[in-house]
Amino acid sequence: QVRLVESGGGLVQPGGSLRLSCSTSGSSFSIATMDWYRQAPGKERELVAGITSVGTTNYADSVKGRFTISRDSAKNMAYLQMNSLEPEDTAVYYCSAIFFDGTGRRSWGQGTQVTVSS
Repeated sequence: QVRLVESGGGLVQPGGSLRLSCSTSGSSFSIATMDWYRQAPGKERELVAGITSVGTTNYADSVKGRFTISRDSAKNMAYLQMNSLEPEDTAVYYCSAIFFDGTGRRSWGQGTQVTVSS
């Protein structure tokens, strides 16, 4: 029922930028928190950035100053602006959300590939 769909991934050179988008649908509840995770081959999935319903943001130390998470509540969308990309940022990026439905359950998108390479 609940669907999260990421878009905007691709191949970019080191130092370049990408903007990821996450669209959400199918929930009768508002979003408590919207997060971006990433997972590189052979590594565990890690939290990259998050934004709460009141606009509080948090970032992984590795992306602070380079990535910016934002939201558009009216459109049920979230974004991740990624600047000064590094090869270490290469991963599948996943949108994830927790809704105010009383369950605390986390919903996931299918992911979008980001590759930073020369």
